[in-house]
Amino acid sequence: MKKRIVVVEDHPIVRKGMVQLINYEEDICSIGEAETPGEALEVIKKGNPDLVLIDLTLKGGSGLELIKDLINIYPEILIIVISLHDENVYAERVMRAGAKGYIMKSEATESILTAIRQVLDGGVYLSSNMHTKILNKMISGVDSLVPAIDILSDREFEVFEFIGKGLSTRKIASELNLSIKTIDTYKSHIKTKLNIKDSTELIQFAIEWSIREL
Repeated sequence: MKKRIVVVEDHPIVRKGMVQLINYEEDICSIGEAETPGEALEVIKKGNPDLVLIDLTLKGGSGLELIKDLINIYPEILIIVISLHDENVYAERVMRAGAKGYIMKSEATESILTAIRQVLDGGVYLSSNMHTKILNKMISGVDSLVPAIDILSDREFEVFEFIGKGLSTRKIASELNLSIKTIDTYKSHIKTKLNIKDSTELIQFAIEWSIREL
């Protein structure tokens, strides 16, 4: 029997492309797709897939939070993140959240299929660079490549990233489906953890970080 896969991606063309890629194979098939976390939860509940492909940036919510929700509801579910975001910034976070693989959208289609099969076979999938980075961290106990922002929680990091993109507090609250007061609380935590004195300095630091990551 073919292994069943759900694709969660907010760009229709990219989503359809992934579905087509999967359905062309003899051992796997797509049984559903979604562009929001809410839709994803419904499709996954109905379809009971073997594996879910998730983008980090989704309409009406966060791919990272969706991963946590899915792991909480379905502890054994297999998840691979396929994203434009730099693996050096996000890969460890999504693996800690419960994903079994991280692959950049710039990778060849063969690599995407390899990642799917590797995770379905009980393994994990990371690029060779990320494997080396994590191995070095395990051996030395320190990771000189980890930026200061790694001390932020996943939600704090999402808020920080939106600040770096120039979004207002109201817009960030809308993007994450949270209250303005909650976003202000996260901002306060970020400033404390990064030893930043005020909002102006926080915005400047976040924008500079965002530019470096481009």
